[in-house]
Amino acid sequence: MRQTRRKYIEFEDDDHGDVVRYHRHPNGNGLVETTAQVDPTAYVDASAYVDPGAVVHGGARIEAGGWVDRHALVGTGATVGSGAHLGRGAVLGRGASLGPRAKVGAHARIGSGVRIEADQVVAQEAVIGELPGRRGSNDVGVAA
Repeated sequence: MRQTRRKYIEFEDDDHGDVVRYHRHPNGNGLVETTAQVDPTAYVDASAYVDPGAVVHGGARIEAGGWVDRHALVGTGATVGSGAHLGRGAVLGRGASLGPRAKVGAHARIGSGVRIEADQVVAQEAVIGELPGRRGSNDVGVAA
C-alpha cells in the first residue's frame, strides 16, 4: 500500500494575517481551501479559487479565474464564469450562472436558473429570482 502526502499551498489572509491552506481539487486542479466543501463532481479550473467555508455542490463549474468567496454557496449544476466573483456569503442557486467577469456582492442571493450576464454587477444583499420556501427543496439543490 502506497501512502501519498497531500500537497498544500498557503496564503496569508488579507483580513487578519492568518495563514489559509489550499489543496488542488481533483476535477480541474483548482485551489480549494481546506475548510471549503466541494463535491467531487464539481469542476474547479486550475486558476480558480474556493475560499474558506464555501460550499460547491455536484455538477457545478468554477471556470478559469473564477472566485467563490468565504462562506458562499454554489448550487447543483450552477456555473461561476471565467473571472467572475461570488461574494462572501452569497448564494448562486441550482443551475444559475454568472457570466464572465460578473461580480456578486456579499450575501446576495441568485435564484435557481437565473443568468447574470457578462460584466454585470449584483449589489450586496440583492435578491434576484425566486428563493426557496421552508418546505421541499431549496434553490441550491439540497433538501431543506
